[in-house]
Amino acid sequence: MSENMQESENKLKVYGFNNLTKSLSFNIYDVCYAKTAREQQDYLAYIHEQYNSERLTGILQQVTDMIGATVLNIAKQDYEPQGASVTILIADDTRRTSDDIHSDAIVAHLDKSHVTVHTYPEFHPDTSIATFRVDIDIATCGQISPLQTLDYLIGSFDSDIITMDYKVRGFTRDESGKKLFIDHAITSIQDFIDNKVLERYDAVDVNVYQSNIFHTKMLIKEIHLQNYLFNTDAYEVPPMSRLTITHNLRQEMIEIFSGKNIY
Repeated sequence: MSENMQESENKLKVYGFNNLTKSLSFNIYDVCYAKTAREQQDYLAYIHEQYNSERLTGILQQVTDMIGATVLNIAKQDYEPQGASVTILIADDTRRTSDDIHSDAIVAHLDKSHVTVHTYPEFHPDTSIATFRVDIDIATCGQISPLQTLDYLIGSFDSDIITMDYKVRGFTRDESGKKLFIDHAITSIQDFIDNKVLERYDAVDVNVYQSNIFHTKMLIKEIHLQNYLFNTDAYEVPPMSRLTITHNLRQEMIEIFSGKNIY
């Protein structure tokens, strides 16, 4: 977030509590080539080890720290044969004391502030391609915004395709009583992603500015085959096979990015 945006937010004076609800839905896809049934099962086991509920909880706790929120409750679950879910209930005002957090009024009020993550590993034996999806949802009410966590979230996963939705709902009032339907400047979700990260992706925006709805999709530009082979050295694969595998990986990514089958 730019300094000008931060200054603008700091200068904004509202009457009472900021009632705006800001929600960020962040979906990433990690694509891998695993030809044999054993490689596919090993890949899913690897994903389960790397992105089990314990590690996902650590990622979400870091997110809550970055947005200045307080963790009230954590629920997590690993699934068989694979997959995990974590939900964290958060308070969006760190000025509250521990006594406030345990009061019934605060718990009732904070049922709309949360961070969740779900994982969806999958593969099909006919394609030799395994795809791992992570869905993260961050909903906050008040001054804090989840947009500043994007660089961290993108870096926490092997992100080949990224889909992001950001919405601001409700309204609050300034000190004169005028309604405010958004409290920070934004033209695109990309404004909140580091330029070095953006350089690695092709990005497309579909925004509905008048409704404070922002949507961005990102597709990795370059495929370095070694990064997509599981337990296989790229130089052990014949040249024509390398071309075919790279083509199939790119097709998988384009279909996910565009939301439709090419063939």
